[in-house]
Amino acid sequence: MKKSIVRLASFLFPDAVVKFAYNQLTNPQLKKLRENELVTLDKAEKKQIQFKGFQIQTYCWKGGHQKILLIHGWEGQAGNFSDLIELLIKEIYTVYAFDGPSHGFSSRGRTSLFEFTELVGELIREFEVKKLVSHSFGGVATTYSLYTNPDLEIEKYVLITTPDRFSERISDVARDTGVNDNVVKKLTRKLEDELQVNVNDLNVSTFVKTLKVENALIIHDRDDKVIPIERALNVHNNWNNSEFVEVTGTGHFRILRTEGVLKTVIAFMS
Repeated sequence: MKKSIVRLASFLFPDAVVKFAYNQLTNPQLKKLRENELVTLDKAEKKQIQFKGFQIQTYCWKGGHQKILLIHGWEGQAGNFSDLIELLIKEIYTVYAFDGPSHGFSSRGRTSLFEFTELVGELIREFEVKKLVSHSFGGVATTYSLYTNPDLEIEKYVLITTPDRFSERISDVARDTGVNDNVVKKLTRKLEDELQVNVNDLNVSTFVKTLKVENALIIHDRDDKVIPIERALNVHNNWNNSEFVEVTGTGHFRILRTEGVLKTVIAFMS
């Protein structure tokens, strides 16, 4: 739908536009994988598990005794990590990944940050991992999961790009779709009523202050058009156990396929 139409509808039919924006936030779009990503997935041992009415697709690439869990972003999927997975296999790691609710090859349906978060916590326990790598929104789900499960202890965690405030995500959807401030307020109230949370409390920079993570590394592109680097820097500045690496020329998605970035991840994990 064109922004100009949405903008006009925001004034004439605000409740209908709230419903439209809400669907944008709770129904992730499925994106096609590249051929090499599919090839990597085919190498994995696959298992489906039941979770909150979803069939969740999980993956395991068996290697050494060191285990890593990969957490993809919103509208992403496990295959997005294919280049990193191939390197980790060569380094003799056992790698776990999954497609979140209504993502990738998992079953479809309306979902939210909280279902994604709960799943991450369950998989950390199930796979008994002490090392994590997330991309984009996966960092929100993971940090919130660790925040709400204070018994979980992680040795090393790499966040490849990270958002900060959930309210900023709402603002981003508003900007991208063309909805006005009135609709944003109504949408926020709808989310808070249905999810029983205060949106302003959902901040990665708050979660990280109490996490039991021995060492964290945040990698972010200076010119990321999806998540401004200032958001990642705010997370870093509130996280005593974190390091920050700024890169250029990778964007928000190509960063997962950039050789220098992947070598940095491997070196940090080692």
